[in-house]
Amino acid sequence: MKANKKIREYFENNELNLEVIINEYSGYVYKIVENMSNEDLSKEDKEEILSDTFVVLWKNKERLDINKELSPYIAGITKNLVREKNRIININYDISDYENIIQDFTKIDMMCEEREKIEIIDKTVKKMKKKDIEIFELYYYSSMKYNEISNILKISEFSIKSKLFRIRKKIKKELLKGGYSDEV
Repeated sequence: MKANKKIREYFENNELNLEVIINEYSGYVYKIVENMSNEDLSKEDKEEILSDTFVVLWKNKERLDINKELSPYIAGITKNLVREKNRIININYDISDYENIIQDFTKIDMMCEEREKIEIIDKTVKKMKKKDIEIFELYYYSSMKYNEISNILKISEFSIKSKLFRIRKKIKKELLKGGYSDEV
């Protein structure tokens, strides 16, 4: 690398002479990459950054101030590319740490679906008559048997069974409206 060489010195026939720049600055770029990189960057990553530095320089040649030195531009591009590569590598490591959580996404989705079903059931039950709500709660929330409910509410077991059948039918209907299967 020639010290303090201005950008205009690398222009030839109004074109940036990238071949000369690559020859003169490859060692400089590689040294920056080596100094900034940690053990996470592979040899291929470092070579990629080296070549990308010159590609970025070429793509932005119109933005260059030809009266300034080239080395700060190259150093800035290289440093940004190294930071970006390190960031990508760290993100990939972070993602691998959470692989199990990502695999459990279906479980989370199922939990949300169950919560929505419970909300539909709750709204449906709240619209029912007080006696039907009592039967529903005693049977499903208190896990009582038909005969126990019959003794508490002083109604026949057959009546409790038929009311629970109608309650389940209403709930299934509401679940179907909500886009869920009719399994309760």
